[in-house]
Amino acid sequence: MRNRDLELYLQMADGNKQSLEAIYDKYEKLLYSFVIKLSGDQTLAEEALQEVFIKLWTKKAVYDESKGKFSSWIVTITRYTAIDLIRKNKKSAVSIEEETDLPEQSDQTTEDLVEWKEQGETIRTAMNQLSIEQKEMVDLFYFKGLSQREIAEQCDIPLGTVKGRIRLALKHLKKNLSTGKGGVYDA
Repeated sequence: MRNRDLELYLQMADGNKQSLEAIYDKYEKLLYSFVIKLSGDQTLAEEALQEVFIKLWTKKAVYDESKGKFSSWIVTITRYTAIDLIRKNKKSAVSIEEETDLPEQSDQTTEDLVEWKEQGETIRTAMNQLSIEQKEMVDLFYFKGLSQREIAEQCDIPLGTVKGRIRLALKHLKKNLSTGKGGVYDA
């Protein structure tokens, strides 16, 4: 399944429009659902999808097989694109609990669904290890798309405090996700 994604991507990168259409057909429902869940806005979801596939076609987003699965990469590109659009439109997104849940998508394999759910649970477990202040900063910054300055203004705290809490939260998350306290890297 993953080799097929890579094959389609490489063909698309060589200018094959049918391969772009095949990638679109395979991922359109997943990505659309993901952005709807993230933003709650159908228009924004449509715009985000259009932007993502333009980035693919114009090679502004380049997939590197050595860095992970194609499906994870395209969801990440979509997430960043949606957050950019949300920030541009000054709209809020979803809570952290909903962020790591997989949108319904029938083309995904059972393995992909299980992996996604496990990763979501692992991230939620690691998030629960953070202080209340750190959780709030991560939620506002990564899941609701606010800038650090907007967080400082909304929470009425200094910008340096926001930066420090986000930095510490990421340090704790990295430690918790890599050392076995919910460890993504445990095998």
